[in-house]
This record gives sequence, C-alpha cells and structure tokens, in this order.
Amino acid sequence: MSNIGLIIEERSRDIGDFLVGRLLPFRKKRMIGPFIFIDHMGPTQLGPERYMDVDQHPHIGLSTLTFILEGELLHEDSLGTSQLIKPGFVNWMVAGAGVSHTERTPQHLRNGNTFTAHGYQIWVALPKELEDMAPEFLHFDTNALPKWNDDSAAFTLVAGEGYGKKSPVPVHSHLFMIEVKNEEEYVLNTYGKLKGEIGICVVSGSISACDKKIEKGKILVSKVEDVCEITLRPNTRIFLFGGLPFPEERHIYWNFVSHDKEKIEKAKTDWADKTFPMMENDKSYVPLPGS
Repeated sequence: MSNIGLIIEERSRDIGDFLVGRLLPFRKKRMIGPFIFIDHMGPTQLGPERYMDVDQHPHIGLSTLTFILEGELLHEDSLGTSQLIKPGFVNWMVAGAGVSHTERTPQHLRNGNTFTAHGYQIWVALPKELEDMAPEFLHFDTNALPKWNDDSAAFTLVAGEGYGKKSPVPVHSHLFMIEVKNEEEYVLNTYGKLKGEIGICVVSGSISACDKKIEKGKILVSKVEDVCEITLRPNTRIFLFGGLPFPEERHIYWNFVSHDKEKIEKAKTDWADKTFPMMENDKSYVPLPGS
C-alpha cells in the first residue's frame, strides 16, 4: 500500500525583489501536523543593490521558525529583540496574542559583494488554548541541536521530538522537524521513529518512495502508520516535519492564524488602525492586503 497521500510542488511568488517558493498551505492539504505555512526562500544571489528587506508585519496565533541554509538574516521585533541568524541556527518566535517583526539582510553583508541567500520560513500553529499567550523569542546555536549519524546520513533535530531525541526549542505541541543530509545512497527508516503526520521536503537532490521519484522543491505527504521504503539518492538534503494534527480547523488570513475567525478580524482591525503591538525603532509598515 502506497504511503504517498499527496506530492506538493513548490509554487513561486514574489515578495518585493525576493522570490520565494510556497509549499504550504496547499489547496488539497492545508496543514501537516501543526505546520501551517512553509516558504522556501531562494537560493538566490543578493547584493550589491538587491537585498532581502521584509518590512514590519504582524503575526498572531502561531510560532515562526526561521532556518537559514546560506547567507544571514537580521531579525528584529516588537519585543525588542535584535538577533542575527546564521546557517544552521534556529530563530523561534512565538507570536501568541500579537507580535510585529522585520527580517533584513544585515549591514555587514551590504558591502558591495554578492552572496547566496537560501532558507525556510516556517509557521507552526499554536494549540487553541495557547493562541493568546504572551509573545516570546528564543534563539538556538546550531551546536545546541541534537545531531547524529547513520551510515552516510547526518541528522539534525531542529525542533520537537523524534528518533528518541528532543530538541531544546520549546515547542507547544507534539511535532518534529529534522534535517537529513547524505553523501551516498541511503534508505531512510521512519517507522516507530516519528509520531503523527509526516511531510518530507526535498531541499536538494531527490528521493524515491513507492516507486516514484520526488525531485527537489517538492513535499511528500505521508503518515507513519503507512510506510513504504524511502531512498535518498546521493547528495540529497531533506527536511522531515509534521506531528499530531489539531482536532480543530485553523483559519489563516495573511499573517494571522487562529481557530477563531473573530480573533483574525480583530487582528486585521488592530493592524489597520496601528493599535497592534509595534516596534519602537522601526517605522516601516506593511499594509493589510487590499488596503
């Protein structure tokens, strides 16, 4: 029995001068476990006159996980955070009741040279009882994340629990995000290692599953209860992500996520009226779509 429920192809979209690939949400699959949104940023060449500058924008009802593969980003938010994120590091921002932030190319990379920018912006919906929790921000060095090897494959547990290990990132629901890189062909075993729905995001290279070849830029949606053999071709990089789904539906509008549409409507009004929590040292402002 095939474990392939759906193969999602990356769809490109522009955010200003920066091209990103939208992987979630997808018309036929709105969430994978508690993961509700995944944007693939790049890879693209930036500089000397083109940089990534995402102006101040709001969030509610979710946690953001920024994971950079190449280049660097400077995160600043309405909590007063100013944090440089480098490849392999984890920025974990809990929006909860409301937070605003920016993401920009840091000043030291605006030096006239070109560089590659590549990474993922991920949203994880909060349990409904925590949607209004106080916002918080945490940062983790790559050396703080659990890492292990199996034959030619190297694993990093970015967030959550899996393979009998636990990441220090303080998640609020049962989930996992794991990076896997291999040099030689490798047969991936997830049986009994992960709990809940599984998404397999092919970052580079390709995998074979149930006699199908899945190339980079696609997500394979599966379930651990229904597993077929997954083979990583040489020099492949993937993310395993997912977890236990919530019993309630989640609504999403722009950067707002909630089980309650009224909370989203209030956030829209607050942002339009600029009564939403705002940054003190950044006056940029991304208007509500359609306004």
